[in-house]
Amino acid sequence: MKKLRILHVTFDMAIGGTEQVIRQLVLNLPAAEFDNEIFCIDGKIGAIGEQLQQQGIRIHQASRKGGLDFVLIKTLRQILFNGEFDVVHCHQYTPWVYGWFAAWGCKAKVVFTEHGRFFPDRSRGKAIPLNVLMALTTSAISAISAATRDALARYEWVPKTLVQVVYNGIQPLTVEMSKVSELRSKLGLTDDLLVLGTIARLDPVKNQAMMLHAFALVQTEFPNSRLLIVGDGPSRQELEQLTLELGLKELVIFTGFINEPVSYLQLMDIYLLSSLTEGTSMTLLEAMNLGKPCVVTSVGGNPEIVIDKVSGYVTPSNDPGSFANAIKKLLSDTNERNIFGVKGRNIFYEYFSIERMTVRYKEIYTKGF
Repeated sequence: MKKLRILHVTFDMAIGGTEQVIRQLVLNLPAAEFDNEIFCIDGKIGAIGEQLQQQGIRIHQASRKGGLDFVLIKTLRQILFNGEFDVVHCHQYTPWVYGWFAAWGCKAKVVFTEHGRFFPDRSRGKAIPLNVLMALTTSAISAISAATRDALARYEWVPKTLVQVVYNGIQPLTVEMSKVSELRSKLGLTDDLLVLGTIARLDPVKNQAMMLHAFALVQTEFPNSRLLIVGDGPSRQELEQLTLELGLKELVIFTGFINEPVSYLQLMDIYLLSSLTEGTSMTLLEAMNLGKPCVVTSVGGNPEIVIDKVSGYVTPSNDPGSFANAIKKLLSDTNERNIFGVKGRNIFYEYFSIERMTVRYKEIYTKGF
């Protein structure tokens, strides 16, 4: 069997969950069976894309114009023809639209993956007829969680029976404990302190404001706890101001963006995710891989990843009291933290490994060839 040529179509290859999935696929699909290239429709390649270029992965790019950009469709179509691609894998809804139009008359079959929904979600009424047509003529459609699949059916009218769930997977993390010790000392986190933490873009949809309110409640009972917030984004100034208002300035550490935050994650005794919406959080998977008990909100794919009262606690969305109570339970019970951590690590290897994800997509790509 000849190598299958796959073109991944996405917005860009900056830092994000979708981009990480594409990177994992490009680097982990068997090189003897697959050739992978990437097409970015929004005019920039991004940090992950630049890393992949250095590893020999070819990346195309174009600058999408407003409305339906027919020039972009023509450009993508030419790449599909010239590259003799067998599969065009469209990541997210808008790349699907362009990939679907461009693939007409080409030999490449269309695969679409929905990686997550915007918040608040909405339906594009005028697009519903086209969505149904695209769904019925797309070779395979997948979503990264059951919640994402259900949203795709509800808001885009894609028949649920056509959408298969393929959970994200990641490579197991490697931790250098000497670096972790150095970092703990650098951050002033003495051994008697319990570290709560999160790694995420500082954005309203991640709702770190609720996390800070919950942490203020936790502090009343656990003054030896600290909160480590790893990441940057548009909400940073607002969150830092809220920290001052809540009297938490000396108790919360904002690190800014960290390119490889594994040492920071290893420092955390409990991992927190307070989002208003999620698909399959890659950093949540990383936390489980390292055996961290988790407290998450019951949105999107979170309840599919963290099993309530088994590997962590799942709390109502935007409820600082419930979020704080779950954290307090874990802080007060070292044994439960350890048990939840072990359970989470086992769940990770059973359902969220890179091997499992790669096998599922390999099956999708090769079907019919």
